[in-house]
Amino acid sequence: MRKSIFSMLVVFGITCVFAVAASAQTSRSSVSAAEVNGTFRMNFQGKFRKFSNDVKILDLGGGKIRIALDLVYPYTTRSGEPSVNMGGLDGKAAIEADVAKYTSEDGKCTITIKFVKAGTIKVTQDGTDGECGFGHNVMAGGTYTKVSSKKPTFEQTN
Repeated sequence: MRKSIFSMLVVFGITCVFAVAASAQTSRSSVSAAEVNGTFRMNFQGKFRKFSNDVKILDLGGGKIRIALDLVYPYTTRSGEPSVNMGGLDGKAAIEADVAKYTSEDGKCTITIKFVKAGTIKVTQDGTDGECGFGHNVMAGGTYTKVSSKKPTFEQTN
């Protein structure tokens, strides 16, 4: 009995050590402007592989970034033709360590961007498509890969 309790405690201790080590590796204290600046893309799969969502990010300094999201929700019309609902967002986000957060003025939509590793971001959305000002079924969430390291240009000034 004592041997099995001891074995369970050892396994628990090892699991805790690995969990702490894994979480320490997934967060970084900061990301460079070179890693932040650019355009990131998430390609759809299957019959919608011609469609993608894009996120443009520009480091503004002082713990701020500018983001612009160009999003779609691909679907097939009744006639069988591909079509999309669209959505977009252009604003400033606060960045701390390797996580940036944009919150809409009314507080109903939050977009979180996690800089997972150089060239990869994970975007999560807290709020519905409507609360974020997107078209029907358009969502920002997913894993995006950097397709350009150039400082992005934006359509409007913010």
